[in-house]
Amino acid sequence: MKLSLALVLVSLTTAVASAGEPAGYYSRTIFADDFSGSGFGPRWGHYKSGSVVKDGVLVGITPESSDHSAVDNIRFPAERDLEVSVKFRFVSEKAKSFNVWLDDKDFKGSHAGHICSVSVSTTALTIADAKTGNFRNDIYAKKKATPSTLTAEDKAMLATKNTKLPVKLALQEWHTLVIRTKGDGVEVSLDGKVAGTFKSEGIGHDHKTLVSLTTNPVDVHYDDFSLKATGPAAAKP
Repeated sequence: MKLSLALVLVSLTTAVASAGEPAGYYSRTIFADDFSGSGFGPRWGHYKSGSVVKDGVLVGITPESSDHSAVDNIRFPAERDLEVSVKFRFVSEKAKSFNVWLDDKDFKGSHAGHICSVSVSTTALTIADAKTGNFRNDIYAKKKATPSTLTAEDKAMLATKNTKLPVKLALQEWHTLVIRTKGDGVEVSLDGKVAGTFKSEGIGHDHKTLVSLTTNPVDVHYDDFSLKATGPAAAKP
């Protein structure tokens, strides 16, 4: 018995869809900004940041005298699974890297409420569980001590809390980064292709309330930033 071409195509499409997330899984837009305005909108927050919106992009700038990389962030009601998408480019060799942080500012068990992060440089992409890794309060305190008081067991544990993937990104070229969290897993795509995945218990934290872009230290441009969550929007009272 022969199947019609249409039926075969439908079957193939279904198989491809079932291999990834269900269609529309991250269907609810929490926030989006294409930076076409004259400056930051009112929802943007900042920490030790000199970043500006100019010529249709967010220009990440850490002030020269700052003791912390520039942080530009968006707060929202608590979510577990999120999709973060942003276009970016490294403008010069002064641009070392940038981080996308997913945090919970109500959580006191890690430094600054850090939950997980994706760091991007011209040569590597790193996915990390911050909640149970480097930023867990006791581990963070040991790392900050002089000299560090991390034990061999601590270092072995920390080695399981991140994965580093090689990439090769040229200066001035635009790229699109998409981060999707689901449960205790993260999937990271670069320019439409899955670059890597990582699972760790801290990522499954179900109360994420902030996403930020951290520029290390300057000359990273961002565009078309969006933040999506799962399920329907909450009904208005």
